[in-house]
Amino acid sequence: MESSSGPVKVIIVGAGFAGLTAAIECQRKGHSVTVFEKIKDIKPLGDIISFGQNSSRMFKKWPGVVEKLLPIIHTSQAVNFFDSRGNYITTQSFAEEEEKWGMRINGHRGEIHKILLDYAKSVGIEIRLGHNVTGYFEDEACGGIEVDGERITADVVLSAEGVRAPGRRIVLGSDDLPRPSGYAVYRAWFPSTELINNPLTKHLVGGDTHSGWIGEDVHFLAAAIKNGAEISWVCTHKDDSDIEESWQFPGKVDEVLKVLEGWDPVVQELVKATPPDRLFDYKLVFRDPLPTFISPKRRIVLIGDAAHPFLPTSIQGASQAMEDGAVIAACLDISGRYRVTDAVRVYEKIRYDRVHRIQATGVTTREQWHKADWSAIRNDPTLLHLKRDQWVLDFDAEEDTYNSYAKIASSL
Repeated sequence: MESSSGPVKVIIVGAGFAGLTAAIECQRKGHSVTVFEKIKDIKPLGDIISFGQNSSRMFKKWPGVVEKLLPIIHTSQAVNFFDSRGNYITTQSFAEEEEKWGMRINGHRGEIHKILLDYAKSVGIEIRLGHNVTGYFEDEACGGIEVDGERITADVVLSAEGVRAPGRRIVLGSDDLPRPSGYAVYRAWFPSTELINNPLTKHLVGGDTHSGWIGEDVHFLAAAIKNGAEISWVCTHKDDSDIEESWQFPGKVDEVLKVLEGWDPVVQELVKATPPDRLFDYKLVFRDPLPTFISPKRRIVLIGDAAHPFLPTSIQGASQAMEDGAVIAACLDISGRYRVTDAVRVYEKIRYDRVHRIQATGVTTREQWHKADWSAIRNDPTLLHLKRDQWVLDFDAEEDTYNSYAKIASSL
């Protein structure tokens, strides 16, 4: 669909998955885009990240991106579940859904992010690294940011800086602090050299594998990648730490082993083999659902974690961030620069209910495992399986926006 008036001038703050998706999609639709990112040198850090079919279809729209992803992504099409003692329970296959809905993309967060960043640069998107945005402002005609002592304006500003985004203040009218969720995650990613020589762990790295161990108030997931050359694991557990804004710390192997006392020796050996500098203790915090994603004058928009932080157990945080980027770009494409505020309202209407409904699955999946009814599971092992709902995964956010925009706009 062609824009009803000239290109929209867009400022995006934050070059994560939400910000890059919005930038690429806006550029693809002919808008003028500038991205500001406070980190000066973006390095391929982090561990595993997952993109469902609803977001992996977006990668396919960007020439050459999937081809670069294929050598580095996880290829196993099933996950094997065990109880905490190591007794096999069930296998969940993803083959049928991939055949129907398309491929999933799971891999190293930093490596996937670098491919997207490089692609954005290659298509001419201006990305200003090392520029820390210190404030936002707006009036009826424009939105703007304060950066390096300068005030820069655009037709619309997208705040994509994550849960600590300063843009939240202008949307909400005040600061809001995160609250502890009662849980934390130990996370690690490292080469599997030592694991292949250990009889207890070598089966995990004989190729791409995916395994999960489920216990009371604890679950442990491990995935080998690159034909078993590297492995990542995450351990979600109860944690009552009082956390403010800094919630990632170096992890300690001994502390993880205390959480996993009495667990399957395979899991314990995997933890013992983890290099200390590759282990992190990530406190899970949450914020209450926001009443709105848009500022009073509708010139500043929250996208991604800035609007709706997800728990890892939803397996949709990155996907929903990408959906945000695709939807706001499509809305602006339809509205053009003279009806930006209409586009912003439609964006919020399209995203609000869907994203909060999916956000809630982070808690339900965690409780499905941590409060498992093992007598029921013995009768029906599929009760441990991840929910893979068609309405979530078999969905094209861009297409849906073009199909629903006019009806939603008229209702507003």
